[in-house]
Amino acid sequence: MTTRADTSTGDIPAAKTEKIRCDACPVMCYIAEGRAGACDRYANIDGRITRCDPLTVIDKRIEEGGEIVPFLGRDWDGNIVPDDDLFITAVGAGTTYPDYKPAPFIISRQVDGADLVTVVTEAIFSYCGVKVKIDTDRHLGHEASAVRAGGEVIGHVMTSEYGSQMLSLGGVDHLTGGSKAEGRATCDALMKLCNREAVTLTIDSGAEVVVQAGQPPIVDGRREERMRVGCGSATIGMFAAQWQGLVDEVVVVDDHITGVVSEHQAGKVIGWPDTGIRIKGRRSTPGRYFQVAEPGLGWGGTDIEDPLTILGPWRPEKGAHPGLTLLMVSTTGEQYGYYVLNDDLVPEPAPLPDTLVRTVELIAENCEPALCTVMFMGGAGGSLRSGVTTNPVKLTRSVQALKTQVTCGGAPVYVWPGGGITLMVDVTTMPTNSFGYVPTPALVAPLEFTLRREDYRALGGHDAAVRDVDDILATGGEYGAAARGIAPRRK
Repeated sequence: MTTRADTSTGDIPAAKTEKIRCDACPVMCYIAEGRAGACDRYANIDGRITRCDPLTVIDKRIEEGGEIVPFLGRDWDGNIVPDDDLFITAVGAGTTYPDYKPAPFIISRQVDGADLVTVVTEAIFSYCGVKVKIDTDRHLGHEASAVRAGGEVIGHVMTSEYGSQMLSLGGVDHLTGGSKAEGRATCDALMKLCNREAVTLTIDSGAEVVVQAGQPPIVDGRREERMRVGCGSATIGMFAAQWQGLVDEVVVVDDHITGVVSEHQAGKVIGWPDTGIRIKGRRSTPGRYFQVAEPGLGWGGTDIEDPLTILGPWRPEKGAHPGLTLLMVSTTGEQYGYYVLNDDLVPEPAPLPDTLVRTVELIAENCEPALCTVMFMGGAGGSLRSGVTTNPVKLTRSVQALKTQVTCGGAPVYVWPGGGITLMVDVTTMPTNSFGYVPTPALVAPLEFTLRREDYRALGGHDAAVRDVDDILATGGEYGAAARGIAPRRK
């Protein structure tokens, strides 16, 4: 089993102190035997620069969650494995830097009778970042507010999406355009997020949130359980018929659109009578109100703890009367209150009737679990394409023409239209610990290009460097022969 090199001085034999230079990135570390470079990814082992982490091979024959270590070298039994059972990823493969040389692995594979080539390299990304989707109704921060990690600005709040708050973190301006402290903090946070570790972020004039891919967010110390079923108006539209005949009025409190069933079109079409209710806020359309309160961590993403504060005086001429019943509920069903108008037409709290309990539970039941989604985004341009072809622009055009498939650690990516190879990938679909860094600072991510052999030749590919799967299984590559086999990840 290959492990990361021990970098402690006690494990370095006194007679072996000669340093060798690593050319895997622009830092060009001089590394003593038994030690790793500044990136902790390459080490001097027996006088040779070796990748500390094993090459990752996705093996369809392994059950999900299983892993075989090691997979290559003398521990491989020599049996030929069908090419379509294996996919050799770039995780642990090494880099093309300084980019004039072919990629670490250019692999010939037979899949369904087609002769394919997969070019495998770990790419160094200065132009990269993450887009973070946080499922929560809580207010995290105003749009464009700075997001910090360790006190350094590493990104900003984007516009909210339906039931989620969005952050844009990283990018070349934060990695290399600011101070050294900002660059280091940005690189550290990005790598942890991409490797599915928890990162604590603070938002200027907003909340503190713990973000971890595939896990619920923790907002100001509170673990989120669910994202909202919809805005207040949508909630009225979905459940108006469930409330009819059980309560006189329903208000769904929401920072975006607060809904009132008696005024809403959903109530009107089923014959809901007027109640004389009055809502403080900006009326958008009947039964739909904007700006009933400031954003916050309270009811429906507002800053209120008492929902009655959004109500104005009731109007008897419009149907308000003593004994009128009112249900107020949030868009997740986490907060609710039941009230009855007294003789002065003031709502007083009362126990929630059993007949309404199920309607509140139905809102919660229709909410999805709150999760954090981390999408790595990077521009795979520049000189790394030289590791694929002697004419780099042809690779870009082949990707844009859908002749070349791009993957990250074997995971499918979305390639943005337009110029260049700008890609985006869900980090939870990738093998664990797929990302590394170089201290320039920049992120290192696995990248694979797969295309037909004939197309590879046509775009000026390094055809002489192509090797078959069996050869790679038997002998490894420039940066070592250790590897692991893992099961495909399934969402």
